[in-house]
Amino acid sequence: MDYSKLNPAKDKDIIIPRAMYATTPATFEKDIQKLESLYSKKDIIKYLKSTKERITNTVCEMVAERYNVEAFYRFKI
Repeated sequence: MDYSKLNPAKDKDIIIPRAMYATTPATFEKDIQKLESLYSKKDIIKYLKSTKERITNTVCEMVAERYNVEAFYRFKI
């Protein structure tokens, strides 16, 4: 995939999950702030919940905690 051709408005279904796939507990704050500068809380949650990307349950928990929403998971516990 040529990331230089991504459009932040049209490709949020790709950008949001990929950014969170690459995050770690140590980089989460910086990474989520970058996403928040482009996207709403609603969009971030929506695309993380619906992605096929292998987002860890830990990242899903961190996002849910940040936005005070019920925890959601990509994988069954």
